[in-house]
Amino acid sequence: MTELHTSEAATGTGDRSRPRAVLPALCATQITSWGIVYYAFPVLLQPLTHDTGWSVTAATAAFSAALLVSALAGIPVGRILDRHGPRAVMTAGSLLSVVAVLAIAAAPNLYVFTAAWLLAGLAMAATFYQPAFAAVTRWWGEDRVRALTIITLAGGLASTVFAPLTAALGDHISWRTTYLVLAAILALVTIPAHALALRAPWPPAPRPLLTSSRTRTARSGPFLLLATAFTLSGFAMYAVVFGLVPLLTERGASPTTAAWALGLGGAGQTLGRTLYAALARRTRATSRTAILIAAGGATTAALALITGPIPLLIVLAILAGVVRGNLTLLQATAVADRWGTADYGRLSALLIAPATVAASLAPWAGAAMAGVLGGYDGLFLVLALGSALAAILALSAGHPARSY
Repeated sequence: MTELHTSEAATGTGDRSRPRAVLPALCATQITSWGIVYYAFPVLLQPLTHDTGWSVTAATAAFSAALLVSALAGIPVGRILDRHGPRAVMTAGSLLSVVAVLAIAAAPNLYVFTAAWLLAGLAMAATFYQPAFAAVTRWWGEDRVRALTIITLAGGLASTVFAPLTAALGDHISWRTTYLVLAAILALVTIPAHALALRAPWPPAPRPLLTSSRTRTARSGPFLLLATAFTLSGFAMYAVVFGLVPLLTERGASPTTAAWALGLGGAGQTLGRTLYAALARRTRATSRTAILIAAGGATTAALALITGPIPLLIVLAILAGVVRGNLTLLQATAVADRWGTADYGRLSALLIAPATVAASLAPWAGAAMAGVLGGYDGLFLVLALGSALAAILALSAGHPARSY
């Protein structure tokens, strides 16, 4: 079958009406879920460890374990989404998120704290980008890039909104009370939004790939090379996110200034995502992937090599966010651009799972590597080299013909 298809053939949905409430609801829930379950942690890590006496390594390991659980759970969640749609999955995930954040706030010891984060990992798999991407890819079909861009534009504001908010709360109340306040916000926004806005009928899927075709796709050279490239790039990207605050404080920035830099990096993500559709129209998937991964490595190297002044470092953090925003959309469209939308949830989960595992290890491994390498500037240089290798692998993956 040729690569060009009608919208009906590509989506299997014909002239359906797109549910109007889905995009605004998912925009709100992605900002809130990412902002509270993910971005609040690096802001509260220092007061948390100071108050409890737990080591930074141990607390970060609990968070990393949550991301690992999210990666593993994402594959069965993707299968459920393909068959039944996002409403039940994302509503249940929202409830689980609230329970997990409340448990984190109340944790009396490191064991309960870790268990609460493992619960949060299950919630992440059901509420973060992958289920939202699966939803709009099915509902929006060939116009998916526009819908994905809107969602990730909003999601990029998660750190912009919640990193400064969390820091402001943490200046006046304890980290435990801060998490309680955030849990209330999470419950009020995400549970009703997912339960009420995702009620639209789930459109029929495109003709699914045969089981043998799915297996061949997931085991093919291009798929494995692309997964490896995303894994290296994802590790670097998330290690930079978690290393940015300590890098800036090493260079004389106050914790509040560093938190604002992290938040402004989120604004950079939003800016970057406005540029993705134009880039997608002008480039093929292979070259686009290599360009963006290489650009991520370049901003990481700049942060390693340029020591100041602080305003310049904040500008570099924003530029890194611009690239990071594009990389999120790149991952969201990778399967559909190369292999079509059939079995999107499952194939996308398989492609991104190794990158999510790498991202789960990045906070802990990045901190450990920084100690071995003598600081975060050395860490950022190593991460830049990893991104360069990832760009080469992305070029080697080529652009396979779609299979439907």
